[in-house]
Amino acid sequence: MIDAHRSPLAAIVFSSNGMCIATASEQGTIIRVHLISEATKSYSFRRGSYPSTIYSLSFGPSTQFPDVLVGTSSSGSVHAFSLGLGMNQRSRRSSSLFGSIIPNSVNDVLDPAHHVIHNVVPAGVKSYAVIRKVDRIPETSISEFVAYSSVEPSTVLSSLYFVSLITSVPGAKRATVSIITYSGSFQDYTLIINKQNESSWRMERRFDLLTTISDNIISS
Repeated sequence: MIDAHRSPLAAIVFSSNGMCIATASEQGTIIRVHLISEATKSYSFRRGSYPSTIYSLSFGPSTQFPDVLVGTSSSGSVHAFSLGLGMNQRSRRSSSLFGSIIPNSVNDVLDPAHHVIHNVVPAGVKSYAVIRKVDRIPETSISEFVAYSSVEPSTVLSSLYFVSLITSVPGAKRATVSIITYSGSFQDYTLIINKQNESSWRMERRFDLLTTISDNIISS
């Protein structure tokens, strides 16, 4: 048995590979991810400090442990949670003196891997979000180092030669998130989360499904 929340559940979803369950209660302030095989709570994320109804939860498609979880709420915001980063930080906390003193039930809600975009839909309008794709993109870094040195024959001066090397490090997560509302709005976003837990959202497209359907009926 999985001990999820004290309040009744409002949202629940399985990961595509069946490894995890994500849950939210009617309170809507905490999102939890549970590892099914061990019936344990692997992550706890604070969505916000005030109550809100969670309309949907969605894991990113993965054959292994999911990378990203998204959810929509009655506040009109879309919330994303980076699972891999949360686990790394939790491991460091649990091995520290701070982590050993604070109980897990309190320590869990401190997970910082929370990325939110506000006012995606009007507050109170039911919405559903799904992660259609998650991949890794390279993060470009520039490093400068001394390649070699030489001494000019006619002088006592030595010359240092520097070479700038540009490297691409795979590590940033890129998720394609689609959002549809009960009022007929459809939106596509690209979410990028780097290793420093910094995120950026970019809207790719947006249109009204009801208007599109009406236009097709009229034209036919």
